[in-house]
Amino acid sequence: MSKRVMIYGASGFVGKGLAGMLSSEGWEVIGVSRKGTGDATGISKWTTPANADLTDCEAVVNLSGEPIDQRWTAANKRAFHDSRIGVTNEIVKKISALNTEHRPKILLNASAVGYYGGRGDELLDEQSPRGEGYAAELCGEWEDAAIPAEALGVRVVRLRIGVVLGRGGKAFEKLRTVFKAGIGGRLGNGIQWTPWIHVDDLRRAIVFSLNHPELHGAVNGTAPHPETNAELTRKFAKAVRRWVFFPVPGFVLKLVFGGFGGALLQGQRAVPKQLLDAGFEFQFSKLEDALNDLID
Repeated sequence: MSKRVMIYGASGFVGKGLAGMLSSEGWEVIGVSRKGTGDATGISKWTTPANADLTDCEAVVNLSGEPIDQRWTAANKRAFHDSRIGVTNEIVKKISALNTEHRPKILLNASAVGYYGGRGDELLDEQSPRGEGYAAELCGEWEDAAIPAEALGVRVVRLRIGVVLGRGGKAFEKLRTVFKAGIGGRLGNGIQWTPWIHVDDLRRAIVFSLNHPELHGAVNGTAPHPETNAELTRKFAKAVRRWVFFPVPGFVLKLVFGGFGGALLQGQRAVPKQLLDAGFEFQFSKLEDALNDLID
């Protein structure tokens, strides 16, 4: 079996840089996107989900998922479900249709720290149970869709990703714009925890997970030191040399964003126990280091 990896969502923010990283390590990278094209470097060829052939791939990395930072309307919820659970179901179906010797050895399937729901100050590692609420239920279904691949002899990694900070990423660019404009403030009371990760560390963690067979099951894709929203706000404002202004009241967030606004007021104090126990070394373990790298 060749050292070939297929990336679903290769044209997305995380996928673009990941393809080049894997290519530089000798992987043949096939990109999957809805249009069957993309501009990521390191891709040997592109295909669509319908035409994706997993035969003799060493690994499949599934980063697909409609952005959840929008109003949770019925139509959007269908898109959230189809782009996560639907795509994962199709991948597992494709794997099951292959003869054992031609199946991928690894399925790394994205999930999110929303799995844990709002848990206050509780320290959350990969053994912590699922929380409550829509986001937790969505993530639970997402992960449940990937688990059947284990019975097919595939090592499954369910990567629970936190807030990804990186130039060009929606979360970071929105924060930088708001704070540079001098209108940044904490969300609600600011005591909710924000599990974040620098995009370079996230990509490195994905490569690390593919190369380390001891990693399987749930893996928190977060930096070792989560921050409360109040501290994240203070440190971000300091990094761009601006003042922290008035907090955004919780009712305003709910009014503007609906269900997603409520999720912003909940947090997860998630830590990457699996990655650390396996020997992964973060380049940006503290928020100050990440912001120093990302902010000019």
